[in-house]
Amino acid sequence: MTENNGPALPENYMDRLIREDVEAGVFSREICTRFPPEPNGYLHIGSAFAIHTNVGIARKYGGRFHLRFDDTNPLKEDKEYVEAIIRDLEWLGCSPGEHIYYGSDYSEEIYRRAETLILKGKAYVCDLTAAEMTAYRGTLTEPGTNSPYRNRTPEENLRLFRAMRKGKYPSGAKVLRARINMASPNMNLRDPVLYRIIHAEHYRTGNAWCIYPMYDFAHPIQDALEGVTHSLCSIEFKDHRPLYEWVLRGLDIPEAPRQREFGRVNLTGVVTSKRYLRELVAGNYVDGWDDPRLPTLSGLRRRGFTPESIEAFVREIGMVRNTAMVDFSLLEHCLRQDLKAKVPAVMAVLDPLKVVLTNYAAGASERLPVNNNPENTELGSREVPFSGTLYIERADFMEVPVKGFRRLVPGGEVRLKGGYIIRCHEVIKDAETGAVLELRCTYDPETKSGGALSGRKVKGTVQWVSAAHALKSDIYLYEQLLTDNNGPKEEGESWEKYINPGSVTLLTDCLLEPLAGNPQPGDTYQFLRHGYFCIDSRHSTAQKLVFNRIVPLKDTWKGNAGNVSSSE
Repeated sequence: MTENNGPALPENYMDRLIREDVEAGVFSREICTRFPPEPNGYLHIGSAFAIHTNVGIARKYGGRFHLRFDDTNPLKEDKEYVEAIIRDLEWLGCSPGEHIYYGSDYSEEIYRRAETLILKGKAYVCDLTAAEMTAYRGTLTEPGTNSPYRNRTPEENLRLFRAMRKGKYPSGAKVLRARINMASPNMNLRDPVLYRIIHAEHYRTGNAWCIYPMYDFAHPIQDALEGVTHSLCSIEFKDHRPLYEWVLRGLDIPEAPRQREFGRVNLTGVVTSKRYLRELVAGNYVDGWDDPRLPTLSGLRRRGFTPESIEAFVREIGMVRNTAMVDFSLLEHCLRQDLKAKVPAVMAVLDPLKVVLTNYAAGASERLPVNNNPENTELGSREVPFSGTLYIERADFMEVPVKGFRRLVPGGEVRLKGGYIIRCHEVIKDAETGAVLELRCTYDPETKSGGALSGRKVKGTVQWVSAAHALKSDIYLYEQLLTDNNGPKEEGESWEKYINPGSVTLLTDCLLEPLAGNPQPGDTYQFLRHGYFCIDSRHSTAQKLVFNRIVPLKDTWKGNAGNVSSSE
């Protein structure tokens, strides 16, 4: 991606840092950023923030954006995740085009650079166990202790490292460590591990390797090999920046990439920890990685969120310096703003109550014109079938109305949306339970919408569907998945106590007006007075459409993004 073909984020502290580099001529090459996910899970809304941050910088300076998979750990990575990540970036409109790379493809180059550090006396093979290394590392207030293997000669370290590569030692028996400073106040510089032994098959390289570089070592080398100028990372990597720079200096990289950090974005009511997401999926607490209750991009896509709404969400937050907790209602607000003028508004009855118009000709029907979107007249109108037997929402009728109720009551009138005024004359009930089964009403043929008497005033307007033409469907209503967005507090603690039992409700046999065209999974509609809904991609069939409620109509966002941003 080289052309400046999209809207750029307004200048913030990150923009200024990069602009200063450009103006100072720090790099002789074009600006290049990258997004480096590990393919051990699906991307989430926080990933979208990082992606748009990197893409926005590349676009602003007419540079390149790279997708590079950090796939140097064969124990957790899988091709499924690679394909899902590429699919998500394409959906976001952030595809890197031909600039897709894999850390595992650099295995030989990274290995050679490890040997370079060994020959310079900057790296050594260590036989300490993981527990021993932890004990030798020291604490935040006490320096660490040098490994007894720290003073091996470069020749001995090179021999041992090559033997590690040949598979002569079991997993975990030895590691390659950087020789930096065991007394450094930055724990990341206390002789960190650069390579470890893992005897496991890799999804791309098979069994070609049994030693794998740590991310902190591979990361700067990969950036340098690709010509990345600015390695934009989330804030938790700030303390890792000195190690990033140490590796590049030790390898004498000219015009070395620069690591810069931005804040991490978390949302209320959801977890974006990849470990927690894996536990939810693996434990069957949710309906896969694309469960509409999850903050994964595939889950948001299946639920009905749009890439435009997610980009608007990122823009509203702005660039943050530290970790920011953002109310989920901001994301929903951005979605409503995106959809309200571009999707058709249709009538849907989720809890049907039968209405018989006793003065409407038996077997007759007609078609009534209704606007497709009250916010956007350019979407035109449609004709909705009308007949003498209808269904309205059960909540739109009260036999004993409460104060302020403005819909249908015994002896009262309402207007049918786009249709006629009707009056209720009789209520049919179940003899045993007393439940209301049917309303007998009459319609006033002179009050057709748009007609001479269409202006006659009544207190309420209700949506409806014709019984003979209704489209039957099931609808999922989603709420917050977790009662506590932080998840389990103790290792191994069960998720049951954290799952909101009301996070999903299935409504069966709901009724919709006939939908125009050939409805497909992912198509989005506003159901009048109910909210925004989309056709579910997993449960819908040719015989029966299934809908997900994306968001209700009521907007609960009351703040502004500046209240949650720490950009300055």
